[in-house]
Amino acid sequence: MGEFSKWLLHEDQKELFDYLFAIVLNIVFLALTTLLLWPLGRTTFALRLMKGYWIFWTVVIMTTMMMVLAQRFFRMDLYSRFDAYVISGLALSGFLQAGWSAFVALALRNSVTDASTWMAIVLYAIGVISCYVAAVIVGAYYTGGLYRLVNLALAILTFGVFTIWPTLGAAIYGWFFELVSRIWPYRIFAFAIIFMMTVSYLSDVRLKIVVFPS
Repeated sequence: MGEFSKWLLHEDQKELFDYLFAIVLNIVFLALTTLLLWPLGRTTFALRLMKGYWIFWTVVIMTTMMMVLAQRFFRMDLYSRFDAYVISGLALSGFLQAGWSAFVALALRNSVTDASTWMAIVLYAIGVISCYVAAVIVGAYYTGGLYRLVNLALAILTFGVFTIWPTLGAAIYGWFFELVSRIWPYRIFAFAIIFMMTVSYLSDVRLKIVVFPS
């Protein structure tokens, strides 16, 4: 176990570590949330988070792949077109991060309608933590320190905004939530994996966007 830990924590395995950390953190968070809400009769919210994360992972994978393809097509990289490269990554990752905040804010709006004050506090605390977990997931693909700092701040900011003004989140992301609600999430994920593998094979695309590499 010690040798495996040293290998995983080595700088050469940082990319793998980021993926595994995001996956494990997501699973642990969902497990603890379910265990907490089950006795309180709020498992519906936990199940919505599970489905939401499943779709979120899928969307992050697919959009990141398309971003890499677009950056290759327009020849954007850290050396020739640094500003365009960074801004495009910030724009997409920020949009994804805000999308999760909108999803959670809308889910909470339906869950706290008949909840007591202390239950509402618990649910909103879970919502805040879920935004942090989403930021870690996004950070597994957008690994630059700039991306992670901006997206974490954006996660908290947009969660607060969409919680106060949920109609704004519905106006921006409601069409997408309505679309995916009609599709079985496992099919979405399977399509994303097939899409990723096909594009990677045909164009030798590396599914990673890095800012300020070491």
